[in-house]
Amino acid sequence: MKIIPLSEGVFIVDKTKIFVPFNSETDDLQKRAVGSLLVEIQPFVIITQKDVLLLDAGLGFTKNGELQIHSNLKAKGIQPQEVTKVLLTHLHKDHAGGISKKDKFGNYHLSFPNATYYVQSMEFEFATDTGFPSFMREEISVLQNNNLVVFQTGDGTIDDYIQYHITGAHSPYHQVYWIKEGDEKIFFGGDDAPQLQQMKNKFIAKYDYDGKKAMQLRQIWWAEGQKEGWVFLFYHDVKTPYTRHSDK
Repeated sequence: MKIIPLSEGVFIVDKTKIFVPFNSETDDLQKRAVGSLLVEIQPFVIITQKDVLLLDAGLGFTKNGELQIHSNLKAKGIQPQEVTKVLLTHLHKDHAGGISKKDKFGNYHLSFPNATYYVQSMEFEFATDTGFPSFMREEISVLQNNNLVVFQTGDGTIDDYIQYHITGAHSPYHQVYWIKEGDEKIFFGGDDAPQLQQMKNKFIAKYDYDGKKAMQLRQIWWAEGQKEGWVFLFYHDVKTPYTRHSDK
């Protein structure tokens, strides 16, 4: 399997849930608001024998009329219409902004026209009920009543090689994915496992729905991954997009 990180850059985010671009060469990290976080926004493409998989969809920012995630894909030699599956961990705006795009009339359309989108049914209901600032109703509304969308319920398997599990850790209906092909297994934990250091250290995040559960799950996954040689993908890690964890 081929792993392609699609970094959208580094941002500062605080309780307002507004993502402010951060330039390490010109901006002073010490001047950020108390309690704010420095995070990468980094969807991934995984190319397998069957699929071109997109794992979460970024912020949905546009430049010169084009979605940043589309520009990033094209820079890697992949056209948006080549994506076959979009695997969503949850629908917070920094993970789901790029699932749709707005046309010149102000209408939203799915941004990967040939892909099947996978999202937990209860996550969609929760996101729609909750709305701003964590969720952007207009951007995710295109998922409803769309034959390209599979609404998942609980745990399961996609095409016999992608496993998903609902955790309810970072958010009430957050889910994680394992992608297995041959002897290789990739783990994508979204915001349950967003950074390498959180895997190595006991850390309870105040921004998690159930921080203690998220910490415990990270410990379990890190131990299992070491035994089986998983590749871990980190959506919010400024320094480490992915790593193989193995004692073999």
